Amino acid sequence: MQLKQQIAYIPMSEARGFSSFSGNPIAAILQATALMFVAYTGYGRIATMGEEVKDPRRTIPKAMIITLGITMFFYISVVFVGIGAVGAERFGTVTSEQVAPLEIAARSFNIPGSPLIMAVGAVTATLGVLLNLILGLSRVLLAMGRRQDMPSFVARLNKSRTTPYIAVLIMGTVIACLVLIGDVRTTWSFSAFSVLIYYGITDLSALQIPESQRLYPKWIAVIGLLACFFLAFWVEQKIWLIGLGLIIMGILWKAIFRLYSAP
Repeated sequence: MQLKQQIAYIPMSEARGFSSFSGNPIAAILQATALMFVAYTGYGRIATMGEEVKDPRRTIPKAMIITLGITMFFYISVVFVGIGAVGAERFGTVTSEQVAPLEIAARSFNIPGSPLIMAVGAVTATLGVLLNLILGLSRVLLAMGRRQDMPSFVARLNKSRTTPYIAVLIMGTVIACLVLIGDVRTTWSFSAFSVLIYYGITDLSALQIPESQRLYPKWIAVIGLLACFFLAFWVEQKIWLIGLGLIIMGILWKAIFRLYSAP
């Protein structure tokens, strides 16, 4: 009841929460879209279950679409309530020292313990994202080790041959170092650039699928390819410059490795 009263108190006619953007709104929306893309990437983990589900050709696309729809509904609901309650300007003043930006909205409802619950929920959700990254990236590193794109020792498995323990340790260490930077925005921006680039490459790969095996028309992959590469460069300039540098280093590593491994 108290929550309803707080929301009802917001004069929607003023639209103070949704009309207080400053600067270039188009640029702000594009940058926000690039950063928010990371929040939707969990659906890709569904594809890793291809060997464990019945009729994956039908089940996996259906599961992805349903997951994206449900996730989008909850994200939009949270954003609508949060910005409507405290305004975009107050969210814009949140710094990287804030554990959970939505804690500001929680305080405005005057519900006992709500800021603490919001902070704990944010930390728990972030921890889940980090563990998910370790799971996915360690398997990518494993595959790269097997293909000789990385040193072969990263492809070693444990005694039961179920876990690439070296790849897990390496990616866990890398992610821990990024977290210890202490700047959530920098870490998130770098993740956004990386994710957009490799999903763009995924779209490029989808264009190579033979027509007989294709589930969806090519124009979907073309739109995804252009959108990913376009949005990737709306993060901070220093982020995409570092990202491009790492990509170039990877290409050089591959070229040198092929040169010296050629018979």
